[in-house]
Amino acid sequence: MSVTWTRRKRSLQRFWADYRGHKAGVVGLAVLLVAVLLALIAPLFIDAGVTNVVRGTGEKLAPPSWDAPLGTDESGRSVLLMVWWGSRTSLLIGFLAALLSMVIGTVLGIVAGHFRGWIGAVVLRVTDWFLVLPSLVTALVLAAILGGSTTTIIVAIGVTSWPSTARLIRAQTLAVEARPYIERSTALGGGHWHITTRHVLPNVAPLLLASTTLEVASAIVTESTLAFLGISANKTSWGTMLRGSYDWGAATSGAWWYILVPGLCIVTVVMAFTLCGRALETVLNPRLRSAR
Repeated sequence: MSVTWTRRKRSLQRFWADYRGHKAGVVGLAVLLVAVLLALIAPLFIDAGVTNVVRGTGEKLAPPSWDAPLGTDESGRSVLLMVWWGSRTSLLIGFLAALLSMVIGTVLGIVAGHFRGWIGAVVLRVTDWFLVLPSLVTALVLAAILGGSTTTIIVAIGVTSWPSTARLIRAQTLAVEARPYIERSTALGGGHWHITTRHVLPNVAPLLLASTTLEVASAIVTESTLAFLGISANKTSWGTMLRGSYDWGAATSGAWWYILVPGLCIVTVVMAFTLCGRALETVLNPRLRSAR
């Protein structure tokens, strides 16, 4: 057991040493840690009442001041507090929707790559069918049918964004199962469960980790888009704030802070996830690592 933990510790040390060589990835990781930490500690400093329209005490669409450093919205609520509290919803939906998408895509991708007969063919055809569907429109329809809640938004995004992951995992599964040790494992009596969980899954995990960070960024953008189109989780998020700024004519009223602040939050977090994903892909992919 001690030998195993020693090897894992050394592997983590090598991974961190390689990751630190990517300055953009380190910057992205630092931004993500700050964003997640702020979202976690938000209830310690503010409460959900900041989103209540009847508790807005400031002037409507007031510019930044000492009392409201980032201005106010149409109800006199502080944009700073709204953005801070809304980060909880945006990040939660982003993480959970990406996790659901990764689980579906990984399972179906391994199944399609491992089973070469009619099972793999059926999974591939289903994946192709979902690929040709416009994911945003499909998610919009699903969310409208299921109703507006955090769970339905997560499900709507997760079940429409898995096909690209399934294709990626299938290709990696085919590459792994072409190696000689898979044939030896099969000859020694290794079943489907043993091969997929002990050999295939550990080999696709690094690629899956890098893909997950990019999927979270995509899920956050999709949630913001759905909220802007009117399909929200009935909770304050960065997307609902952009929708509110549009409904109340913030652009024509000159209330640039109401549009700029939540928009910059979305761009910053999405860019941070993208930087982390690119860095992870370079570190975990042997071909990219050797080329670098």
